Amino acid sequence: MIRVLLVHDSRLLRSALAERLARETDLEVWHTSWDGAPTRMRTLRPDLCVADLDCDAVYAVPPLGKLAACAATARPGGCSLLVLGGPGRPGPLRRAAEVDALGYVDKASPPERLLTAIRQVARGERFIDASLGFGFLKASQMPLTRRELSVLSLAAEGASVAEIADRLHLSNGTVRNYMAAITRKTGARNRVDAIRISQGEGWV
Repeated sequence: MIRVLLVHDSRLLRSALAERLARETDLEVWHTSWDGAPTRMRTLRPDLCVADLDCDAVYAVPPLGKLAACAATARPGGCSLLVLGGPGRPGPLRRAAEVDALGYVDKASPPERLLTAIRQVARGERFIDASLGFGFLKASQMPLTRRELSVLSLAAEGASVAEIADRLHLSNGTVRNYMAAITRKTGARNRVDAIRISQGEGWV
């Protein structure tokens, strides 16, 4: 039996997907939001975590590093990580690769593709949807760090420097330094232009 934890911020979507996965006789499935994932990971000790790369949590981008750290200690041998993403958003794909996610499934794929990926990743084998190839190519060209992406994602939501600093536990000056680096790296004229460029590239 493969113990699966599904992480998705939309309760309706994740419950429907969990119900579909649970029809398989070799899968035991639970689901949770990103905020609840670390606690559920520790208590359930799943074999595999399936995480959606869109996130409504406080950090604006999925806290993949925190989830990966919990996965590494959730059970003997660790818990494998499989992510759901899309080729049009290379930023999240890059963050998933940086925390050594083993599986990558296109959210536009049929459920059967996800089932194949779950079983393959549960065996310790890598799975990468061929349709995500363009996304990975774009991700390799992305100049921003994870922290810069977190700052920019919050800025794109309209958060002020003070609000970004508070939500990411940084000083106002550090946030301004990040924004200056983001503007320089993206070749933008200002903060608004950096957001426009980054959204156009699918980084945020």
